[in-house]
Amino acid sequence: MAEQQLRHIPVMLGEAVEGLAVQTGGRYLDGTFGRGGHARAVLSRLGPTGRLLLMDRDPTAIAAAQAEFAADPRVSIRHENFAALADWDETAPGLDGILLDLGVSSPQLDDASRGFSFMADAPLDMRMDTSRGESAADFLAAADEREIADVLWQFGEERHSRRIARAIVEQRREKPLARTGELAALVERVVGRREPGKHPATRSFQALRIRVNGELAALQQGLDAALERLKPGGRLAVISFHSLEDRAVKLFIRDHSGRVQGSRRGPPVAAAPARLAPVGKAQFASEAELAANPRARSAVLRVAEKLAPAEASA
Repeated sequence: MAEQQLRHIPVMLGEAVEGLAVQTGGRYLDGTFGRGGHARAVLSRLGPTGRLLLMDRDPTAIAAAQAEFAADPRVSIRHENFAALADWDETAPGLDGILLDLGVSSPQLDDASRGFSFMADAPLDMRMDTSRGESAADFLAAADEREIADVLWQFGEERHSRRIARAIVEQRREKPLARTGELAALVERVVGRREPGKHPATRSFQALRIRVNGELAALQQGLDAALERLKPGGRLAVISFHSLEDRAVKLFIRDHSGRVQGSRRGPPVAAAPARLAPVGKAQFASEAELAANPRARSAVLRVAEKLAPAEASA
């Protein structure tokens, strides 16, 4: 645990905390605790009347949160997906800021036994919450060829999704895939090494992880819940790591910003009342951060502020 924490570097730490505009007596939620890098920075800005709520779906992350923060009276901890943040009584009084750092964390990637990485051979699991749900191996053993291909295409944008799905189904007639090394080898055999510097199984592993953990559905539910729980003037800061996540966040902010929607070929669609205002433009990791932490290379930070009713109608 300690070794993993030392290796974990929070992505866009300064930008994310700055985006939250932390007030010393405010109430904040870190919905993806991970190993606490962002949470620690937020807590350092809170005074004795401030409140920090910590959530994570990963039992290992929650154990780390309990070990470090359980004794702090300003902190409350819950083992749950951030999609259910509105179901937590602690969020009912309203929140001054919500931080979501999406995707798989460095400790999850670095722990080979979790099955997220194709860099080491391990059980093909990929669950962020190891206490519930089906693993990637379970999914690949039961799903039909078309469903597997759809997952690889929709969540991984894998051009060879049908060929890979066919190979998986053929392979499981002899022996179902049970380990990351087996899946990585199968994909490499089907696809070959066509993208320099990128393992051919990268897209497939991403797609299966998103499917196993229901990440895009959870993100949409979490964004909806965040909008309801934020106080007027409260900030939402979301760090995403691939285009599917970032597109969902971007469209959510746009759709709640009161902008008129429509296409050039049709009449404009009446805009819903504005409830959010984007704070600046999308932000990316600095060159200095990329040099220190290459995993930040795909990170995108978007920040929005909840509008008061008077502002929304103005």
